[in-house]
Amino acid sequence: MVFPIAGGNQSTAYEISNSLRFADGYLNRTTGTATSDKKLTLSFWLKNSVLGTDRKIIAKYADSNNRFYVDVSSAGNLRTNAIIGGTNSFTMITDRVLLDPSAWMHIVLAFDTTQGTAANRIKIYVNGVQETSFSTETYPNQNLDLYWNSAENAGYIGYYRSGDTALGIGYLADLNFIDGAQKEASDFGRTDGNGVWVPKKYLGTYGDEGFFLEFQQTGTSANASGKGADTSGNTNHFDDNSMATTDVTTDTPTNNYCTLNPLTKRPAANGTITESNMEYEASTNDSSIYGTMGIPPGMKVYFEVKLVSNTAQNGIGIHNLYDGGDGDFVKGGSEAGTFSFKPRGAANVTQYFNNGNTNNTSVNNYANDTIIGVAVDNANGQIHYHVDGTYLNNSDPTDNDPVALVTGHDETKEQYLHFSLDTTTTQPKNQFNFGNPVHSISSANADANGHGSFEFAVPSGYFALNSKNLAEHG
Repeated sequence: MVFPIAGGNQSTAYEISNSLRFADGYLNRTTGTATSDKKLTLSFWLKNSVLGTDRKIIAKYADSNNRFYVDVSSAGNLRTNAIIGGTNSFTMITDRVLLDPSAWMHIVLAFDTTQGTAANRIKIYVNGVQETSFSTETYPNQNLDLYWNSAENAGYIGYYRSGDTALGIGYLADLNFIDGAQKEASDFGRTDGNGVWVPKKYLGTYGDEGFFLEFQQTGTSANASGKGADTSGNTNHFDDNSMATTDVTTDTPTNNYCTLNPLTKRPAANGTITESNMEYEASTNDSSIYGTMGIPPGMKVYFEVKLVSNTAQNGIGIHNLYDGGDGDFVKGGSEAGTFSFKPRGAANVTQYFNNGNTNNTSVNNYANDTIIGVAVDNANGQIHYHVDGTYLNNSDPTDNDPVALVTGHDETKEQYLHFSLDTTTTQPKNQFNFGNPVHSISSANADANGHGSFEFAVPSGYFALNSKNLAEHG
């Protein structure tokens, strides 16, 4: 199976170039004089990553008696709430849960408190469908000022209130805020010929305090980095706080990239996933995890792994069953169907595994910050690995001569990226680059289709694992 690419269908004419990865940082801005605080619309695309923790997407907070937020709860429910003047002014919590870390989803919250019918004062849409089932459904009083657009205190994206730690929310793209109008989901998206909800460029007006955030690295902005640049024409720019250059990504609703899938971390209590599902650190005990996308028969895929802390065994490879087929922990290379390479911390030996069979090599352990390149050939059943650009066994991934050390998997079947870490006194940590690195790189090599940003050259015929490449080569 190839994993969901919701919002990633290639037939849409409107392409979204960038998203912003909210892992450790956030954006903020102080509101000026608004067109309205009774009518407003928020539209954005979200790729969820932090599961099991309340995470504020958009918020304004003065104190416990005056606040507004939109978030995803620890249980995965979409929520919006305002307490104004000490009164719980509205609370909407959907029954729908948003827990899929592999898919982009479109969310619209449209407010108009001038409406005579209470149910028309807040409309919530997910992927173009209006939500009608709520565990909590408390609408605002007629003509209530909603507080988000009030000219006091900072408004935040990816943060809640001063003094908190930014917990991360994943990836946001194409964020529109309309000041003074209650819009429909169809103003921002449409159903394509395959029945998939895809982005559409918003063509309406924004109002005085409205903004459009494309999350590009450069732009005309009071914000020097451009990450929070408003390109609506209003120049309502946001400042960024602790946002890295690498937080600007090309993982978007129109080209969805592979990440790690925290729902497949086994045992669930072990291992720590951070950096919006791009960093994996051992904790508690040994653990394993899978990627969000499968590699179809015949496709060749390239990615890189940075050994941030190479202090114990860590398996880097594939499994022929997703989540091991049974949802159990799988030590890298340890069972039939696994093919992998395993740097072994301080041991003066590394290992590779073919169908669960162990083979030792005399290669010494690799230093911290070594980059392992992985070229999975699912046309010929081989995996070529390089260490800082030098391929093991001097193998050539373009013609398999010499052949790879890891070989023999069934190229007629879909294969699944599989990784594991062992615990030790100093915990091992890896950062994964499926095309959007969280670490700085110097070369920025793309595949032949222009996708991805890698430290080392992508071998001819190999591609980044994303929805556009899957559509063409999968």
